[in-house]
Amino acid sequence: MTEVATGERPAPGRLWKALLAPRDIAALVAFRVALGLLVFVSAVRFLAYGWVDVLFTGPRFHFTYWGFSWVPALPAPWMHGVFALLAVLGLAMAAGLFYRVTVALLFVAFTYVQLVDVSNYLNHYYLVSLLLGLMLFVPTHRAFSVDAWRKPSLRADALPAWCTWLLRFQVGVVYVFAGLAKLTGDWLLHAQPLSIWLSARTSLPVVGPWLDAPWVAYVAAWSGFLFDTTIVAFLLTRKLRPFAYVVVVGFHAATSALFPIGMFPVIMVTGALVFFEPSWPRRLARGVRARLAKHAAPLTPEPQAAPVARPGWRGQVALGLAVAYAVVQVAVPLRAHVYGGNVLWHEQGMRFSWRVMAREKNGSVTFIVRDAAADREWHVAPSQYLTRLQEREMSVQPDLILQLARHIARDFEAQGKGPVTVHAEAIVSLNGRPAELLLDPDVDLAREVDGLAPKRWIRPAPDSPPIRLRSPLRSAKAERP
Repeated sequence: MTEVATGERPAPGRLWKALLAPRDIAALVAFRVALGLLVFVSAVRFLAYGWVDVLFTGPRFHFTYWGFSWVPALPAPWMHGVFALLAVLGLAMAAGLFYRVTVALLFVAFTYVQLVDVSNYLNHYYLVSLLLGLMLFVPTHRAFSVDAWRKPSLRADALPAWCTWLLRFQVGVVYVFAGLAKLTGDWLLHAQPLSIWLSARTSLPVVGPWLDAPWVAYVAAWSGFLFDTTIVAFLLTRKLRPFAYVVVVGFHAATSALFPIGMFPVIMVTGALVFFEPSWPRRLARGVRARLAKHAAPLTPEPQAAPVARPGWRGQVALGLAVAYAVVQVAVPLRAHVYGGNVLWHEQGMRFSWRVMAREKNGSVTFIVRDAAADREWHVAPSQYLTRLQEREMSVQPDLILQLARHIARDFEAQGKGPVTVHAEAIVSLNGRPAELLLDPDVDLAREVDGLAPKRWIRPAPDSPPIRLRSPLRSAKAERP
């Protein structure tokens, strides 16, 4: 029988060795700097362009997420202060100053801004919130930071490999599910909604006259589908990674030039950096120094794998939480399939599912308020309560229509005109199809409640194929921040 020395711990398994193997911190530091600067630029844009007032302080009514109706919209001076704080914290994160506190405050403040009004939901800002939350657990302030300069005991040249893989997973989830969302007849067989959007951009110089040709829309649709579904695999392949990243930059540059989608291309180009080798910033710096000094500067080697001890219960709990997080990030986009039908129509499970640029919906809603006891009826336009942006988003999303209907009922009853019933005539067009009723007009929305259960008052999606429209539905739309 082989004896085991007293106190000797058994060697860890292959999984632990792979997850805990030290990797150069340089790439994660570069990601920290880039993400912090992105938050700074985004906050400054909101302040400079007046979007804080337009989106947050201007509306009289705010749509809330289910379960988060308690999140308040702050008065104008305070909301401007939140965005100023975001800008300062973004710079502090980039510099690695008071890292843990800075990132925690950034995550809370950035997420709060997203929770204020559902009509402002954008996939890329949801991604930023997730990345900030993950960065709380990735100590990228251990090198090239003010914290490491102030406290040398923090300094480290390496971080465990799991830090990189966690961020790669998050960015990869976005691409994969964005690709799967395009695996539809509308996208691949009818090139919709790309056909609508491209035909609205014919005024662009040089390429504009080509954008109305049907074959261009089909090439763009299939290119987008193939890009999203394969790019993660190419980025994970070492020999193909540089070429794949060039494709990433080119693809997102093209989408940015063609469509008003704000910061999304910049965020995705930045996120793709986590797929590069851990020492790429040192190699890049060495190359720059070599050109400037006419000779090659020494490269700080990537830390080599050292013996790894089996983690205790804390490490095992941390791994369990990471696995749970991964399961949630996969399950949330898939939840739409539980509801059945066409998620682009009924919208149940649409948010947080990375269905990027998957649909073009236009609609109009009229609310019919009835006081049966007094035999009175009012037709209410949403513009009495909403801004133009809110009305455009509300008119195609059933849960937002429900929220406004319930608010209208409370408003009428507060004026002594109740109790009342509220019905909605919502006419919606999906991907160029003829407009049809989205909701059952006979249902009293004032008595319905929001939640995770299927909304039976949403009518079935139209089964007709989309038609190609040539009207510039979005050509005059302002850029989404």
